[in-house]
Amino acid sequence: MRSVVVLGATGSIGLQTLEVAERLGMPVAGLAARRSGEELAALADRFPRARITAVEPDPSGAALFEDLFGGRCRWGAQALAELAALPGCIVVNGIVGAAGLEASTAALEAGNRLALANKESLAAAGPLMAAAAERGGGELIPVDSEHSALFQCLAGERTSEVDRLILTASGGPFRGWGAEELAGAGVEQALAHPTWRMGPRITVDSATLVNKGLEVIEAHYLFGLGFDRIEVVVHPQSIVHSLVEFADGSLKAHLGPPDMRIPIQYALTYPERSAGAADMERFDLTRTPLTFEPVDREAFPSLDLAYAAGRGGGTLPAVFNAADEAAVAAFLAGRIGFLDIPALIAEVMEACGRREADSLAAVLEADREARRAAAAALDRGGRR
Repeated sequence: MRSVVVLGATGSIGLQTLEVAERLGMPVAGLAARRSGEELAALADRFPRARITAVEPDPSGAALFEDLFGGRCRWGAQALAELAALPGCIVVNGIVGAAGLEASTAALEAGNRLALANKESLAAAGPLMAAAAERGGGELIPVDSEHSALFQCLAGERTSEVDRLILTASGGPFRGWGAEELAGAGVEQALAHPTWRMGPRITVDSATLVNKGLEVIEAHYLFGLGFDRIEVVVHPQSIVHSLVEFADGSLKAHLGPPDMRIPIQYALTYPERSAGAADMERFDLTRTPLTFEPVDREAFPSLDLAYAAGRGGGTLPAVFNAADEAAVAAFLAGRIGFLDIPALIAEVMEACGRREADSLAAVLEADREARRAAAAALDRGGRR
C-alpha cells in the first residue's frame, strides 16, 4: 500500500484526506501547510512518521517546530516541491491557489500519482503539467467532485463519441439574485455556501462562479475537449456532480451525496473501490428532487471571463486566477464590493494580455504580473 503525502493538510480537503487515509490504513509520509501553527503541530503529533513542511513558517513557530519535531521539519516552497516528489507516494494537493503549481509538477515528474484538488494548477498550466507527467511517468487523478464524476463517467468510453461535458454548479448563496442585489452582497453572505463547507477563497469563488470557470478550464485540459463542448448548468441539490452527453444523445451522470470523502477515496484507491468511507448515510433517491437551471451569465460574468481566458490560452488562465485571488482577498478585507471582483479580473486580464506559457517560469511570472496589476488597480481606489 502506497504512502500518502497531503499538501494543504490543515484545510478542508487535507483533513478529510487524512480521515480517509486512516480508515483505509494508508501510511502518511508527509504533511504540508501554508503556515506553521497549532493545527499543523497537532497533525505532526498525530502522524509521528510524517515529514512536516510549512511554506511560510512563522519564525518563532519554526523554531518551536524544530524543537518539538527535529529533523522531520523543512520550510519553504522548495521543501514543498521536495515533499511532493517523495518516491512511490500518492500526493493529494489541496493547497488553494497558484501556490500549489510547482508541487503539482514535482509530483508528476517524480512518477507519483497526483490526486489533484488544486484546480488552479491545471487551469494555469495544463500543458506544462501534461509534459511533466510524460517526462516522469506520473499519473493525475482529479479530486474535485465534478471532475471525479466526469473521470468516472468517461471510464471505458471513447472521447470521439462524446458530444458534451456538463459541469453542475450549486449556484452558491446568491442563486437567483440579480445585479442590483449583488451590488450590496456582503462577505458574511458570500461565505454562507448552501451545500459545501470550504475555505474562504473557494467559497467566495463559488459565489462568483469563478470556481466553476476554473473547473471548465481544468476539464478542457483533463479530457481534451474544446470549450464549445463544455457547459455549465445550475443544480442546487449538488447530487448530480457532472454529466457526459454522447453522440447518440444518451447522457451518463454521476450521482452521490455532497461529501468530498468519496472522490478523495476514489483518487486514493483507483482503479479499485473500497467501503472505507461508506460510514455515511446512503443516499435515498426518493427523498430529494433533482432540478436544473441555466446560469445567469449577466449577473455572474466571471464564468464568461473564465471561458475567455481558457480560449485565449497561454498565460491568460494564470492571469485570470491570480487576478481573482487578489480580488477575493480585497473583498474579504472589505476593500471592494462583490461585483468589483469580476470587474477587477477583467481589468487585469486587459492590462496583462496573453503571452506564451512555454515554461513554468513564464506562468509564474504571469501570476506575479497579474498580482502587481491588481494591486495597482486597488491602490487607485474606488469600485471598478
